[in-house]
Amino acid sequence: MNETSMLSVFWLLLRRDLLLAARRRSEWVNPLLFFIIVVTLFPLGVGPEPNALREMAPGVIWVAALLAAMLSLDNLFRSDYDDGSLEQLIISPHPVSVLVLAKVSAQWLLTGLPLILLSPLLAVLMNLSSEAIPALMMTLALGTPALTLIGAIGAALTVGLRRGGVLLSLLVLPLYIPILIFAASAVGVAGMGLSIEAQLSFLAALLMLSITLAPMTIAAALRISLSS
Repeated sequence: MNETSMLSVFWLLLRRDLLLAARRRSEWVNPLLFFIIVVTLFPLGVGPEPNALREMAPGVIWVAALLAAMLSLDNLFRSDYDDGSLEQLIISPHPVSVLVLAKVSAQWLLTGLPLILLSPLLAVLMNLSSEAIPALMMTLALGTPALTLIGAIGAALTVGLRRGGVLLSLLVLPLYIPILIFAASAVGVAGMGLSIEAQLSFLAALLMLSITLAPMTIAAALRISLSS
């Protein structure tokens, strides 16, 4: 199969998933509302003291983003599994890794990208310094695709299980911790006016590793789930 046909298949599947998501808005709106609600409740719960909010802001925003990303994972392959189209993807002549990468890309466009766009407003609400806001957006831009790719592996392994959300969380949460630590650290360090090159390099390396290895792992996990 040539590169042009693979690219065409990628875009067709990406477009299909985006169109389906437009008809099932709750699947991608709910994680965004969860993200907003969690962050906005913190100033009410701990008080409006500016220094306290500024100190907690990187961790709070990133934990909320991580949980919002995890909240949307259970539906990543579920509808395709229920209607049988997932089996058609697996037995198609196209590389399954390319197909799952298209589905994961659609998932990130629906959940990860809006988180990045909303983050400056929530950062202002948390009294995050103006120097740290660009760092927050950069870490989200590098971290949320990796979260989606890693989480898709767990979603593929649990797609055939009823009520697999708890197991999915147990599978992917330990893998999310390094991203959370380095991303929150980068935002906090940026707020102090220091360089965050090391943290961004680590996040970029994790993203490249995820893009390289995760699609093949997801494809293998789907085959295992469908054959069991």
